[in-house]
Amino acid sequence: QVQLVESGGGLVQAGGSLRLSCAASGITFRIDDMGWFRQAPGKQRELVATITSGGGLNYADSVKGRFTISRANAKNTVYLQMNSLKPEDTAIYYCRVKPTIWSPYWGQGTQVTGSS
Repeated sequence: QVQLVESGGGLVQAGGSLRLSCAASGITFRIDDMGWFRQAPGKQRELVATITSGGGLNYADSVKGRFTISRANAKNTVYLQMNSLKPEDTAIYYCRVKPTIWSPYWGQGTQVTGSS
């Protein structure tokens, strides 16, 4: 059974930093990519950043230069370092693991709040 456990969310003042972690267990298949998505109140879930098994990176334009995604393949863990946080970064952040050949798995979400 696949489980994704996220941690690191919280409340931070504008300009501050947070680091999210997502540890995946029960992984017995090939992973295409791991990443982070977010959903703000009243809005659709959107991509924040993804990283492939080979290290390929993809960022939303809104977080480029401020957020950094990284991955520990041996631990099936993905991280999101968030710097220069803004109030508009406030959302529930979800970890996603995308297998190569079937539908992705999602974490339960962690709240990130950037206060002005």
